[in-house]
Amino acid sequence: MDTNKKGLIGRIRTLGWGFAAMLFIAGILFWGAFNTAMEWTNREEFCISCHEMKDNVYQEYRNTIHASNRSGVRATCPDCHVPKAWGPKMIRKIQASNEVLHKVLGTIDTPEKFNAKRLELAKHEWERMKKTDSRECRNCHNYDGFDYAEQGRRSSKAHQTGLNEGKTCIDCHKGIAHTLPEVEQAIGAPKHGATPEEFHPPVKPEETKPEADKAAKG
Repeated sequence: MDTNKKGLIGRIRTLGWGFAAMLFIAGILFWGAFNTAMEWTNREEFCISCHEMKDNVYQEYRNTIHASNRSGVRATCPDCHVPKAWGPKMIRKIQASNEVLHKVLGTIDTPEKFNAKRLELAKHEWERMKKTDSRECRNCHNYDGFDYAEQGRRSSKAHQTGLNEGKTCIDCHKGIAHTLPEVEQAIGAPKHGATPEEFHPPVKPEETKPEADKAAKG
């Protein structure tokens, strides 16, 4: 009887360790597959695999300094539009499921449809970048690394003024990689475009960033 009990307990223990090992291995395989899928969808080739992107914004991007420059360093679609940190990246990927829906619906599947939506799409991205203090821009560009003596007089003045006012990259650099939407002006016919305030929004006192405070004290 005792022998049977020991044998049963032993089998249960063996099954428990074996099951735990199986779960551990399955977890590694799942994480590897998940991470591979995330990285596969985080490439320029994937971003332009649909004609909506390849025939519109990608063609605009190809003629900018982010795509072609003397150093050969390129900022591709995910560099600017997908966070590098895991948490924000997952949130952005979930949000991108809405883009898949509109791909199926054909919301912007012609140049005419795309241009009609250009302002709305641009506003969404401007707002996202404003909320994150132009996080993706600052993966490569940062005030702390600026050598103002090496910049042109106009650029140097604009960057220092922006720093002191607490501005972020997207406040001044809209249209750096893609064609800007129409902008409303005081003259001419209505364009149903963005207002000047949307292109260069005023900075509120509470929006001043720590970098600006540091520079003011220094």
